[in-house]
Amino acid sequence: MAAKDYYKILGVSKTATEAEIKKAYRKLAMKYHPDKTKGDKAAEEKFKEVSEAYAVLSDKDKRQEFDTYGSEGFKQRFSQEDIFRDFNFEDVLKGFGFNMGGGPGGRGQKFSFRAGGDPFGGMGGQTFGGMGGQPFGGGMGGQPFQSKGADLVYEMPLTLAEVASGAQKTVSFSHKGRQEKISVNIPPGMVSGKKLRLSGKGEPSTTGGPAGDLFIQSKVLADPVFGVENLDLVVNRQIKLSEALLGTSVEVPTLDGKTQSLKVPPGTKHQTKMRLAGRGLPEMNSRKKGDLFVRILVETPKKLTEEQKRLIKQLAELGI
Repeated sequence: MAAKDYYKILGVSKTATEAEIKKAYRKLAMKYHPDKTKGDKAAEEKFKEVSEAYAVLSDKDKRQEFDTYGSEGFKQRFSQEDIFRDFNFEDVLKGFGFNMGGGPGGRGQKFSFRAGGDPFGGMGGQTFGGMGGQPFGGGMGGQPFQSKGADLVYEMPLTLAEVASGAQKTVSFSHKGRQEKISVNIPPGMVSGKKLRLSGKGEPSTTGGPAGDLFIQSKVLADPVFGVENLDLVVNRQIKLSEALLGTSVEVPTLDGKTQSLKVPPGTKHQTKMRLAGRGLPEMNSRKKGDLFVRILVETPKKLTEEQKRLIKQLAELGI
């Protein structure tokens, strides 16, 4: 499926306010709503498209994800079900003056939303209004509506090494009443929460439509050496108090199993983070890489020998 620029679809800029986005959607919804277009299939598809754009850009969290990762990255993270989750389509259209209940003054077009990938094929079986009985179907050309089957999500545990270099994994899942195995190519950079879409490997449709999709969602396993913060890695290195004062060098492990020497300058404070650029995790479908941060932990001795106490007192007399 081609990536979509939701700002372009609504005809607004990336800096558009919430009110500007709502105004743009209202204008387009009034233009392309099925009650206005009387069976025009192109207009129907346009109405679905602008509604999807509004569902994303009117939600602060989804909009931030779209702005951060772009069209392609957003589609890897959000299925159609995700996009329309918690989106109250009935209230939105009511707010724009559409009669959703079939009462006087309106034909009451029926809309149905189900978690099957096509928001206009259902959302948990919830139905709004009532005209003709077919969402975007019975009242528009007489063709029965065939909704897409439900999507499935398979959580894939991955090690940091697999995220860094990619991996070939075998997935076992139930599909159309039988167990299937499929080999999946995990690309580098598939950090926790990222998704891969396997089209047509979800639940079959109950209305004769296409099967849903299977989403492989990654979950990065805890690593004994590195912490993970998005694409960045964090590793702790301990030094002595004297080394913090005078400066030193530490050996830092890297994801490729090697080590790199890092110079710690004199006067380094406890919990200081030092950066090794480009030594973190790769960004999925990009040449960009995160960084490796080395957290310097300054060891403070709990007990001192008499000689150490004497020397420290001398340092104190010198103003240190």
